[in-house]
Amino acid sequence: MEQRIIDEIEKVVGKDGYSTSMAVLYTYGFDASIFHNTPDIVVQPASTEQVSEIMKIANRENIPVVPRGSGTGLCGAAVPIKGGIVLAMQKMNKIKRISVADLWVDVEAGCIYNDLNAELAKYGFFFPPSPGSAEACQVGGMVATNASGMRAVKYGATRDFVLGLTFVKADGEIVRSGTRTIKDASGYQLARLMCGSEGTLGIITEITFKLTTKPKKSASCLCGFDSVEEAGQCIASLIAKPLIPASCELMDRVSIEAVNKARGNLLPDAGALVIIEVDGETDEIITRDLKIVEEVAKETGAISVKPSYDAKEIAKWTDARKSVMTSLAALKPECASVSLADDMGVPVSQVPKAVKAFKEIAEKYNVTVATYGHASDGNLHTKMVIDPTDKDEWERGVKAVNEIFDVCIALGGTVTGEHGVGISKAPNFKKERQSELSTIIAIKKAMDPKNILNPGKLNQWEGSILTHLRYPCDGIQ
Repeated sequence: MEQRIIDEIEKVVGKDGYSTSMAVLYTYGFDASIFHNTPDIVVQPASTEQVSEIMKIANRENIPVVPRGSGTGLCGAAVPIKGGIVLAMQKMNKIKRISVADLWVDVEAGCIYNDLNAELAKYGFFFPPSPGSAEACQVGGMVATNASGMRAVKYGATRDFVLGLTFVKADGEIVRSGTRTIKDASGYQLARLMCGSEGTLGIITEITFKLTTKPKKSASCLCGFDSVEEAGQCIASLIAKPLIPASCELMDRVSIEAVNKARGNLLPDAGALVIIEVDGETDEIITRDLKIVEEVAKETGAISVKPSYDAKEIAKWTDARKSVMTSLAALKPECASVSLADDMGVPVSQVPKAVKAFKEIAEKYNVTVATYGHASDGNLHTKMVIDPTDKDEWERGVKAVNEIFDVCIALGGTVTGEHGVGISKAPNFKKERQSELSTIIAIKKAMDPKNILNPGKLNQWEGSILTHLRYPCDGIQ
């Protein structure tokens, strides 16, 4: 990047508001995905107005801009694949105003999810989506990917809580969209359009979230099954009862073995486990719902059923489930757990068919796949354990995940339930949204005519995803 542009950026954010240090640039070339590419400069704005001025410079000079939260994304959405400016939002981390009477909170995009909920808890409210990276992820990134997590089945994903937001367009114009009212029927819903846009349409700087009350009581049940198909049927039967749990987490045998090997036999031996949480306002409601969970689990073939009201015990179960991704490498110390097909979604009734198909595809291509996830909303995760230096394993892995995605689309599902598209799911995203692509392209062109906002992602990705890997592998760029 030319020094004159760097000097101009410095005038906007100050000497402490940017870096061209190689160590910093290299670090900001990653997110939590398999990809890496080094940007030309990292800029840390402190206000919406500073973001606007940076975008005016980038627009004039045709410089790519990639907004970045905490880098917890698993699909490469925050990787600056075309170089340019990484706009790191961590300085914009304020909770600006809470209006309990009106059920909203105004917050800057760089605020950490857990920090927001710690403040809301003082008033008896919370922001429910609960992503696995809750202690680190920024709410702006959650909006940009429409993130969610364990509680989405009952409470919804991030999009369901966005009343309005402020974003900066490619040319630097500041737009306030949406409202601070619970209802809004006023024309195009631009705030909702920005949800899931992954930085390709504008830079999200502030959000108004809707609040909901925090439940007073909760309990969980740990259910073991001989097969992951039976576990999936338990979940589908529970929803059809009908009972909507607060969360419902699935782990297959590969996941269980990995956690027990890495962390010391925390979980019972089974073909699959389901951790089902119920919540509500009274002990009577919790007792009633937990009994229904036990009955459905036994009816669908559970080999073990363990209800618990003990918060410490339940926290251990939840922690074990959250540790699956980091534990998988323990199965093969020379290998790595990689995100290729990592958060597809299917209709809940199709979960048994989906997990059976995933297992058959893994066997077909001789790859190790762990299936786990938020199964009560049909959101499944499939992490793959491979030798990242072996080109053949990468290629077999991609073939496997392409078939996994094909299964999900055929079952009426989606290639991404909560992590977004980025790079790793882009080719299959285009297959899923084929009839929408011309409209998506038109929206992108209208809002970003010079194509400087996170270019090359989503529908713009071309070719194989086996490129710009963060792992050294002969034969792969």
